[in-house]
Amino acid sequence: MAVNVALLAIGANLHNAGVAPVDTLRMAVNDIELAGFSVKSCSRLYQTPAFPAGSGPDYVNAALHVLIANQLTPQAVFSPLGAIENKHGRLRAQRWGGRTLDIDLLALGDLVLPDLAGFAAWAGLDPAAQAQCAPDQLILPHPRLHERAFVLTPLMDIAPDWRHPVFGRTVRQMHADLPAADRAAVTVLANLR
Repeated sequence: MAVNVALLAIGANLHNAGVAPVDTLRMAVNDIELAGFSVKSCSRLYQTPAFPAGSGPDYVNAALHVLIANQLTPQAVFSPLGAIENKHGRLRAQRWGGRTLDIDLLALGDLVLPDLAGFAAWAGLDPAAQAQCAPDQLILPHPRLHERAFVLTPLMDIAPDWRHPVFGRTVRQMHADLPAADRAAVTVLANLR
């Protein structure tokens, strides 16, 4: 069976029914596999400042390199991830609010969705607009991944040579482009597995 490579970011900063974020992320990896996805590799767990700054407790973040059956549509990949978030108590009360579990589909192969213009519109939003609106459709690759140390640092563990299909830059290059203070604020906690 042909497969596609997916990159996922997982994170949490709130306890869920007494379960600590580190443990939630470990359970989420198991749930992702139970949903039928093959986790090829996992990054380490990282402690990262809440985004935006001061919005809550620090996060625990990681990244996964997942193999996906080629015949699955992007929505068929995305939907089970939302169900896993819900299983772990995810509430969507506030944009960029605290989370018991967040799973982001960062990339699926070299797909650009909904199209190049749609991606560019979301990637080009100014910070104030980003905080106020969320897309009503799947945007791939994730329109903010190139700006976020809490995404790129874990990706450095598992996919440093993955190349952004729009910007043409590798994870390694995008990571190096980040401000040094942003990179330094992401610290290793432990192995995910």
